[in-house]
Amino acid sequence: MRLVIILMVLSLLFLHQDFWNWTREELTLGFLPIGLTYHIGISIGAAFVWWFACTFAWPSELDTADDPASESGEQS
Repeated sequence: MRLVIILMVLSLLFLHQDFWNWTREELTLGFLPIGLTYHIGISIGAAFVWWFACTFAWPSELDTADDPASESGEQS
């Protein structure tokens, strides 16, 4: 799973450069420059990668409390 997430992040790093859009002057929806629309998509993709990493690769030992009272079953 770690390799999948690393590959997803590396692909986002490559796609973020978007050198193929530098000279394009089209507008999306009649008012958004194509580069801005592209970066909206990259931001949504980055949010998805972060969600994926947190959902499927989050270490379960980080979810346990370090409070000794919670380990003994006492409530404060």
